[in-house]
Amino acid sequence: MNSYPFFRRLLFKLDPERAHQLTLRLIAFAGFLPPVRSLLRQVFSYSSPDLVVNALGLEFPNPLGLAAGYDKDGLGMHGLACLGFGHIELGTVTPLPQSGNPRPRIFRLPEDQALINRMGFPNAGADGLLGRLRRGPPKGVVLGINIGKGRDTPLEEASQDYLTLMRTFYPYGDYLVVNVSSPNTIGLRRLQAREHLETLLQALVKERKNLQSASARAVPLLIKLAPDLDNDELRDAIHVILESGMDGVIATNTTIVREGLQSVSQSEVGGLSGLPLRARAQEVVAQIDRLTNGRLPIIGVGGVFGPEDARTLLDAGASLIQLYTGLVYRGPGIVKDVLKGLAKGSI
Repeated sequence: MNSYPFFRRLLFKLDPERAHQLTLRLIAFAGFLPPVRSLLRQVFSYSSPDLVVNALGLEFPNPLGLAAGYDKDGLGMHGLACLGFGHIELGTVTPLPQSGNPRPRIFRLPEDQALINRMGFPNAGADGLLGRLRRGPPKGVVLGINIGKGRDTPLEEASQDYLTLMRTFYPYGDYLVVNVSSPNTIGLRRLQAREHLETLLQALVKERKNLQSASARAVPLLIKLAPDLDNDELRDAIHVILESGMDGVIATNTTIVREGLQSVSQSEVGGLSGLPLRARAQEVVAQIDRLTNGRLPIIGVGGVFGPEDARTLLDAGASLIQLYTGLVYRGPGIVKDVLKGLAKGSI
């Protein structure tokens, strides 16, 4: 029997950010207790040889990951690793601690099975996450680290933030993600424009070569794009990404578009995620796959609430998939449901 609807009713009585902090603390506490970690794996994990994915030069136990934003500081990474995900993406982390935007900054849209957030990268900074990673990363999952520009860093100096973060986390992440697509940091999305993107990615790829040579360790470098780029903007961005030598793309981040929503919170400023993003995410993944002739690995994100959504993203060209809002509305059992559905012959 699925007990999550009962717990969701309780959690939804709380402010969304407080509910998130509570669940993250519980997951973090569980992650410190070996017997509880073992129990979580027994209850929530699902494995099959058919689900193993080789992408980005890495082997993933399965294609389903947890998107960045859920655990910005790595507080719950050990507990989250027991829920059956094939990969977990921490962050977005910035060089220095920052409080983010004023509260309230997360809004539920239950009629639409969606969320709006305008968090603004609140996090404990690079040192906070680094300290936890040094004590040992979670086992059994591929670990991604999502890096972003500090709120007060001028756009023309953004590359220095990303370079600093890449140097810091290169020894710890299995892959790194350059976040230039959050709508909640002023000016950030301008970095997706061709003139800014070329400069940024060339600097990062050059430094990545130095780090790889010094460490004899190849860490894939990906970029996360917004769903709101028009066809020409997306084509330009993909051209720059291919020319620079980046290893992959995450499509997509949250959207600022509001179409067909029912909730009274639909007018809140911020990035929209959940079921309303599903069709656009699938469309962008398919566009990127066509633009690259399937040469660039894609992690598809947006509106994954079940195995059919996951399969559609994979069929559109994604090598891997991620979810976040689906976890809020469906609970941790969604991981096993998606994986069982994706297993050979299940759907």
